[in-house]
Amino acid sequence: MDRSNAIVQREQQQQSLNPKDWIAVDQQNAWDLLHEERSLMTCISTSCADLDDILGGGISCKQVTEIGGVPGIGKTQLGIQLAVNVQMPSYCGGLGGKAIYIDTEGSFMGERAQEIAEAYVEDISEYNRFLHKDLQACQGEIQGKDVLQNIYFFRICSYTEQIALINYLEEFISDHKDVKIVIIDSVAFHFRQGFEDMALRTRILGEMALKLVKLAKMCNLAVVLLNQVTTRYMEGSFQLSFSLGDNWSRCCTNRIILYWNGNERYAYIDKSPYLRSAAAPYSVTSRGIRNSASHCKRSKLV
Repeated sequence: MDRSNAIVQREQQQQSLNPKDWIAVDQQNAWDLLHEERSLMTCISTSCADLDDILGGGISCKQVTEIGGVPGIGKTQLGIQLAVNVQMPSYCGGLGGKAIYIDTEGSFMGERAQEIAEAYVEDISEYNRFLHKDLQACQGEIQGKDVLQNIYFFRICSYTEQIALINYLEEFISDHKDVKIVIIDSVAFHFRQGFEDMALRTRILGEMALKLVKLAKMCNLAVVLLNQVTTRYMEGSFQLSFSLGDNWSRCCTNRIILYWNGNERYAYIDKSPYLRSAAAPYSVTSRGIRNSASHCKRSKLV
């Protein structure tokens, strides 16, 4: 009863206010919005040229991108690669930022991250030699250890911890303004079981999604949600479907499905307001995400 009275009183207070007093919306025309989006649009490379090409340069900042696929397809590998690549210096076309990696499944492996980081350092060194630049003069003798220290890692063991951390991210990023990507691996793990009240789960997920969308836009960073997939029988065939249902998927700006085509991995843009649906092959190598081996062979033949 007390809770109901509080809600009623709050609604009465809002109704008594002038709309101008409680609606804080800055007026902006569509042309100014387009100019702002283009001027601030920055991307994080995936280290796969074909994948970057269909994504318009890579994973975009100020947007929430959901990436799903079957186990073993390379979701975590891609997440680690993005956490490393966000640190690429500006003279290489990167953001020179840091990453937040939220692990809900325990799939993040420090040794694997070190392998990808060391390959990144070698690539940067080669790029500097190509430009006849002194690596030490440009950014010091960067090592794999330095790359790993720029990834803020959080291990989450329950959905309550996940919600609490999402609520804390805005404060954390305000103290670490060089963070340019937030990766959650995976977003659905703690929400797939233990919920008897599905309406409550839907409401919690909706609130979490809104906070992540706000965080991406307000802090000009990329939010990447790695997700699990299931199979659903639709239109006469079994198709891959993201966990948490259709309502959740509508909260994300972009949605990418990773899948097998024979022995080759592919990424498919399933949903995007500005990117056309397209697929690109990629490989998971000892050095991280790279162009597919078959693509390299075709290029040599040409």
